[in-house]
Amino acid sequence: MKLNFSIIIPVYNRPNEIDELLESLAKQDFQENFEVLIIEDGSSYKCDVVVEKYQENLNIRYFFKENSGAGNSRNFGMQQALGNYFIILDSDVILPSHFFSAIKKSLETNFTDAFGGPDTAHKTFTSLQKAINYSMTSLLTTGGIRGKKHAVGKFQPRSFNMGISKNAFEKTNGFSEMKIAEDIELTFRLWENGFETQLIPNAFVYHKRRGSLRDFFNQTYQFGKARPLLTQQYPQSAKITYWFPSVFLIGFDFGILIAIFDYPQIMAIYGIYFIMIFIDSLFQNKNAKVAILSIITTFTQFLGYGFGFLESQFFNQKH
Repeated sequence: MKLNFSIIIPVYNRPNEIDELLESLAKQDFQENFEVLIIEDGSSYKCDVVVEKYQENLNIRYFFKENSGAGNSRNFGMQQALGNYFIILDSDVILPSHFFSAIKKSLETNFTDAFGGPDTAHKTFTSLQKAINYSMTSLLTTGGIRGKKHAVGKFQPRSFNMGISKNAFEKTNGFSEMKIAEDIELTFRLWENGFETQLIPNAFVYHKRRGSLRDFFNQTYQFGKARPLLTQQYPQSAKITYWFPSVFLIGFDFGILIAIFDYPQIMAIYGIYFIMIFIDSLFQNKNAKVAILSIITTFTQFLGYGFGFLESQFFNQKH
C-alpha cells in the first residue's frame, strides 16, 4: 500500500506553539507530499494568521470549530483528511527533520495500522521542562512504557505522537468522548478489532509538556483518575504496576510517621531512590539543576497520579 500521510493537529489557544510546530514541519527531509490539517477547537486566541505564514511551504488546511475537546477535534480532522494514514500530533511538539522518513521506512518494513513514537526534551527547553520529560520517560519512574524500546511489550500509542490508518479509524470511529486517556482507550479498541500497534523509536518528537509544577500535578492527577475507569471498562488491561504510584505515596506518608518514633529505615529507602533519580538524570541531562528538579518532578508525578488513582478507584468509579 502506498502511504499518503495526513497530519492532524488539534489546537486550543496556543498560536505560538503551532508556529514552532509548523516551522519544524516545513523543514522535513521527507521528499513525498503530505497534508497538514489544523483543527482550531473553539480557541479565543486563534492561530489562523500563523497558519497563513506557511501556506506556500506546506499543503495546509485550517478548520475552526466549536470547542468539544481534543479527541473530537482529531476525529473531525481525520474525517476531512485526504490521506490513507493519519499522523496525530499535539500542538506542543517539535519534530526532528527525519520524522516522516523514519515513519515511512518503519511502516514499509513492518506495516501496522497504528503506531506511536517516543518523546524527548529539546536542548532549548527550560530546566523544568527537561526535568518533567525525565520523570515521564525514565525507566526509574514510569518503567519506560512511554517509548523505551526494551521496556515495552504491546505498545500503547499516545496522542501527542501517534499514527492510525484510515481503515482502522473507520472501523473504530476514532477517539471516544473521554477527555483523559482517550488515546489508551482507542488502543484497546484497536486491539479488540484485530489491529496491531508498534513503537517506532526513531519517530520521536520534542515534547514541551507542562510549564509549571502545578500544571504537571494536575495533568498526572487526571492520568491517575482515568486509569481505574479504563480498567473497569477493559478488565483484561489491569496491571499491578498501576498501583505503584499510590503505594509509593502511602509508603512515603507511613515512613514519615514512623520516622517520628525513631524508625527512619523506610525514609532511608526513599532517600536512596531519590539519589538514584538525581544520578540518572544528571547522567542523561548533564545538568545539576535539571537533576535536582527531576527529584521534585518525580515526586510531583507520583503525588498527582497516586492521589488521582486512589480517588477514582475508591470514590469516583461508575457502577
